[in-house]
Amino acid sequence: MSKNEAEHEGRKPYYVSVQAGQILEDPEAAAYELEVYLNEREHIRLRELFDELSSMDEAQTGHFGLNPFNMSSNAEINEGYDDIMKRIYKKLHDYGTETTKRHIESMGLF
Repeated sequence: MSKNEAEHEGRKPYYVSVQAGQILEDPEAAAYELEVYLNEREHIRLRELFDELSSMDEAQTGHFGLNPFNMSSNAEINEGYDDIMKRIYKKLHDYGTETTKRHIESMGLF
């Protein structure tokens, strides 16, 4: 998506760090991996996905601490985590710059 197309559709640039779970408006504020153009609704939805991911991280930490050898539950938790990550990267691909899209495609997630 080009900058002109994004602005025409009411989107503005955001700079995303998936590892940190951050969506930044200022590219100088922190390190980021990907650039996307989002409108307010898309920004909120991406934030919700990062919140889900954070909750899943907390669930994994608590679960593994209590049940370190319960492999079936571990697989279910890992599957949920992977699903959220794929949904995040799908959104980032949908709204990303050409560079962002190429980077995500090179990861072979979908």
